[in-house]
Amino acid sequence: MTKDSAQIAYLVIREGKTWRDVYRLVPGQVTTLGRAPTNRIVLRDEICSRNHCEIFLSESTWVLRDLGSRNGTLLEGERISGDVNLKDNQVIQIGSCAMGFTHDLSNPFPAFEPASEPINEADTALDMPLMNADTHPEPEILHRRRKSRYDRIQHDTDFRDQTGKILAKLYRLALEMGAVRDAKTLTEIVMDGLLAGTNADIGAILRVSDEKKADPQPRDLRLVVYKATTELPYQKVSDSLSHAVLSEREAVLARDIADDSQLVTRDSLGTIHVKSVICAPIRLDKKLCGLIHLYSTNPDVLLQEDDLEFTLAVADQLGIAWENLKEKESLADGLARIRDENETLRRQLEQETELVGDSPEINQLKQNIFRVAPTDAIVLIRGESGVGKELVARAMHFASNRLKGLFVCMNCAALSESLLESELFGHEKGSFTGATGRKIGKFEQAHNGTLFLDEVGEMSLAIQAKFLRVLEGHPFERVGGSTPIKVDVRVVAATNRDLEQAVEEGNFRKDLYFRLHVVEIAVPPLREHKSDIPRLIRYFVERFAKKSGQVIRGISDKAMETLSAYDWPGNIRELQNAVERAVVLCTSDIIQVSDIQLSTLGSSDSDATAGVALSGGYREVPLEVIEQEHILTTLQLTNGNKTRAAQILGIERSTLDRKLKRYEQHHRTS
Repeated sequence: MTKDSAQIAYLVIREGKTWRDVYRLVPGQVTTLGRAPTNRIVLRDEICSRNHCEIFLSESTWVLRDLGSRNGTLLEGERISGDVNLKDNQVIQIGSCAMGFTHDLSNPFPAFEPASEPINEADTALDMPLMNADTHPEPEILHRRRKSRYDRIQHDTDFRDQTGKILAKLYRLALEMGAVRDAKTLTEIVMDGLLAGTNADIGAILRVSDEKKADPQPRDLRLVVYKATTELPYQKVSDSLSHAVLSEREAVLARDIADDSQLVTRDSLGTIHVKSVICAPIRLDKKLCGLIHLYSTNPDVLLQEDDLEFTLAVADQLGIAWENLKEKESLADGLARIRDENETLRRQLEQETELVGDSPEINQLKQNIFRVAPTDAIVLIRGESGVGKELVARAMHFASNRLKGLFVCMNCAALSESLLESELFGHEKGSFTGATGRKIGKFEQAHNGTLFLDEVGEMSLAIQAKFLRVLEGHPFERVGGSTPIKVDVRVVAATNRDLEQAVEEGNFRKDLYFRLHVVEIAVPPLREHKSDIPRLIRYFVERFAKKSGQVIRGISDKAMETLSAYDWPGNIRELQNAVERAVVLCTSDIIQVSDIQLSTLGSSDSDATAGVALSGGYREVPLEVIEQEHILTTLQLTNGNKTRAAQILGIERSTLDRKLKRYEQHHRTS
């Protein structure tokens, strides 16, 4: 800091009961005060003389000199004569005008009571004319405004003529602001309107990161949008000026500030020769939402007081628009969440969460579930297809402390990479073709609940990376969005893949594997706890008879033996579908062997797809062959009704269509 910059001081002008405008006192310049327009600071007060007093720097001390004024100059309530040295926080009074002297703008002045009653409060306004820089080096002047004059009702013709164009700009801008549906577009429109409606060539909008904070500080501001009519970068206004605007909730205009470190800062991008700046608060009632910063770097096109008025009026509109958008987004999010909750609850009501069976294997599984459920540890459920991994995850959720939250399911293999990302993390309107509105992702839906990710091994590497960051507690953003979202979710994953082999082959991230492999629960295949089959059969018979409205008293011993003897390569899902099919085909109140249709294993004959009763014996065939035969048999059983077949198989209609298409392509090439 140079000696001259260290000696710079300020006069802070009092208006009413608050301190408003600030004049910079520069070493080497004499600042004169009086009613005459030739003074550097012009006071409109009949008590003030034409040339009333002056302030100048003598050696290292600022001096106040009365120029033989008629009514005198008061310092701290005492009339002065001759030269008087000034000290920080002293108050100078000329008539009804009070001025505080200071070297540090960050120090507030105390409340001030004038020594005499003002002649007329309306006559005490300050006139601060622009000086010609070539003839009179102008001291820095900082205007302050708490309210824009455009929100005060005026009826006189002169006012309407003077502000008509500006009001028209405000009206057009307000219409554009009212038409937008997202905050990003809103701030861009406002920034364009400010640059078009003022003399600024650089502008920025900053938002308070936590609007609930009663007393936000400059460090709480984050840049939302920045634009410039030139290639100059954004330059932050000093913390001193930002703090003054934040604390007083008043807009300010400063000129000739390039060398004043209390009003503007310079960074590594290089010095920007800022000639004038506007800093305006974005307010909503008593809440402070952010700041608007405008700059002019052109010495021939300075920011004017009308620019300050216009900016403050726009800032007030922006505060209201932000709040309206927040309410709309909150309503939209709430409606979406309610829809998702209703759908999830409906599905939960349709599915049973009870683990059926009392074999040692199932009892051990139950113990593992109830031991892990109360914790928030990530759980990896492993087991063959159809063993009931989702059932285990659901039981874990309802045995946990999160049972009041949602249990949200997601099959990672059912969607493409882009759709999977959108389903998991949500998307903003217009983020991709077909994104006609905002969508809340599964992570947000499961906030304070449990997210079950089935077939997690089918995630692409790109999705795995983003998924890992969320598991590590980092916030995420919706597709096409920029707002960080943090959720409290317990993740339960499931897979029938060999993840260790996938890691070795480079198809699954090693760090994600170890993050998921906190607690592992293995679900045994049905062939390893066959003693549970009779109980499962009776459970499914009762369930599907009630669902279909049929009166079925039970199952014959021969039919039970047939089902118990089968190896069930499709596990409990296959058993469930077989029982439902038997209930549908049953023509009496007891299920007989003739009502049971099971897929033959490994047969390539066309008759194999028709479905026959189990003839016994085990043949070594791939699981894909069993699945194909079972699907085709179920489709034939429903007379080609794909919707009904998908319901029996427990899969989506789109999944069934995809599998049938693959079977058809395979048949054409074989």
